[in-house]
Amino acid sequence: MKRYFVLAVALTAAAACTGPSSVSSPDGHIKVDFALSDGVPYYSVSVDGKPFIEQSRLGIAAAESDLSGTFSSAGSSLSSHDEVWTQPWGENKSIRDRHSELRVNLKNGSGVKLAMVFRVFDDGLGFRYEYEVPGTDTVRVNDELTEFNFASDARSWSIPGNFDTYELTYRDLPLSAVEDANTPVSFRTEDGIYASVHEAALVDYPEMTLRKTSGTRFTSALAPLPDGVKAVVGGTFKTPWRTVQISGSAVGLINSALILNLNDPCVLEDTDWIRPMKYVGVWWGMHLGINSWTADARHGATTSEAFRYIDFAAANNIEGVLFEGWNDGWDTWGARQDFDFTSPAKDFDIRKVTQYAASKGVSYILHHETGGNVPNYERQLDTALAWAAEMGIHALKTGYAGGMPGGNLHHSQYGVRHYQKVIDEAAKYKIMVDAHEPIKPTGLRRTYPNFMTREGARGMEWNAWSDGNAPEHLEILPYTRLLAGPMDYTPGTFDILFENIKGNPNLRQWNMKPATECRVHTTLAKQLADWVIIYSPLQMASDLIENYEGHPAFRFFRDFDADCDWSEALQGEIGEYVAVVRRAGDRFFYGATTDSSPRTLVQPLSFLEDGKDYTAVIYADGEDADWLTNPQSYEITERTVTSTDTLEVRMAAGGGQAITFIPCHEQSEKAPGDD
Repeated sequence: MKRYFVLAVALTAAAACTGPSSVSSPDGHIKVDFALSDGVPYYSVSVDGKPFIEQSRLGIAAAESDLSGTFSSAGSSLSSHDEVWTQPWGENKSIRDRHSELRVNLKNGSGVKLAMVFRVFDDGLGFRYEYEVPGTDTVRVNDELTEFNFASDARSWSIPGNFDTYELTYRDLPLSAVEDANTPVSFRTEDGIYASVHEAALVDYPEMTLRKTSGTRFTSALAPLPDGVKAVVGGTFKTPWRTVQISGSAVGLINSALILNLNDPCVLEDTDWIRPMKYVGVWWGMHLGINSWTADARHGATTSEAFRYIDFAAANNIEGVLFEGWNDGWDTWGARQDFDFTSPAKDFDIRKVTQYAASKGVSYILHHETGGNVPNYERQLDTALAWAAEMGIHALKTGYAGGMPGGNLHHSQYGVRHYQKVIDEAAKYKIMVDAHEPIKPTGLRRTYPNFMTREGARGMEWNAWSDGNAPEHLEILPYTRLLAGPMDYTPGTFDILFENIKGNPNLRQWNMKPATECRVHTTLAKQLADWVIIYSPLQMASDLIENYEGHPAFRFFRDFDADCDWSEALQGEIGEYVAVVRRAGDRFFYGATTDSSPRTLVQPLSFLEDGKDYTAVIYADGEDADWLTNPQSYEITERTVTSTDTLEVRMAAGGGQAITFIPCHEQSEKAPGDD
């Protein structure tokens, strides 16, 4: 992968650190102070001269040596960095990394060396531990002592701390009322500071959650291994970065690249084979209960059904198709969960399907559900990936919907190591990965760009068999989970009330509730806008394709390009609304959505290129639309606009609006039935 350096390191200075040391963001408004107190390291953070994080402890507790105290200074150094780097895909192809760094070197009475590294950006900070422990090749980490002692209470949005799942409902609570939380944890102070706590570059270490100790003081809590040890590392090791994004606006959190900037550059020599795509597939029918994953009379992944989906994709400017349930082993679900990743189901001829897809210019996306049986998967992994590559398959969706063996947790060091092993092995065979039931994203897509997207939150499927996701859920995700990285939410349901499956003789209840008692809490226009707002370089249109055929609103997805070059969140408030625009080539795609309240935004179009005329194809809620009472009312209009124009973006309760901006010299791709 090529990187283009526009600005390089600007300053390096070294000085003895005999007391507190500090570093400020390039623009000077964020400051980090470091101090030793009785040999224990602490840090604090101020924003615009006011305390933001008060004195907070640092350190790690380990079995082999004292890693948390009796430290003395061994010198410190300051440096600054300014660089523009590029990536093969992402919300933005070019990203600026401008930060100041403080490196504090410490040594204690046990001979342990510790470098505390702080990087401060204009939009927040990250810090990590770099240890050298003498006399041992193995260190057992029992706890991490990192504190976040916030100076004041705030309104926060988070999910409970859980080491096995992120598919939980977000809570809107005072920060002081949060007992534990998975990260990202986002909040807004009374002074109007927006912030989010997370981590970056999570490799060979358990995930970090937050656990309250008192008031607004939190400590890091790591996912344990079965014996209670949190991590087993070498005598020399680095932790992931602990991050705090800081902004004066809610959308400033979305526009931050801090998490990516704290990850290492791409390690893959060739990334030309990695490409974003739109896709469809047999999946939603299983969650609705009209199809099954098992090769029975209701099987969804059959050869004939695959051909139908491939034809639809080819006719609608969709690059990929996915077929869950294609392989043997689904009959073991709920027992040993012993899947075979090279043996197709009896009614699915995978070679015919992949060859047919290739003849139509459509990519086949393979599916590996493990049920959490990691040993079974790792035994087959290399063979299965080589087999897939031999058939020309270069995209893979994985799943871990079940407990991992031996008491191991999904988010423990055991899980983190396994997810990384899959990414490394997939890269060898030039295969992109979309992981469900994953470890949370921490920016590793910069280093391993074949790790395209993942689930890691309550997605669309919850609407098919539970009380579903409230309208506010999708107004919280952009400011929380999506700060961590792309999400395969699988938006795009057009049959919002599931009316078209009623009376289907194959319909069965398979999960919490029958689909006939469920629905999606949205309007149709909001479903279109979510394709823009919920960023994923592998973006699915998840509904049954018969609900798209001939539907005028599906034109938006045909025109949509998942491979964007530039993005910006334009306006919004956490839990209330959001508006995002992305550019792909010379087209722009705009999405805005709202919570249970109707809302009208005034949207300047200054993001368009100056001096050009655009056809704005506007997909809006109808005058009588309402997510609860009339979700499928919509209207499509067109008008010519320029960068000097302003649009009034009207959204119904629980609704949204999507707009495609096409240069007037182009024509969008229509299909029969659009007019």
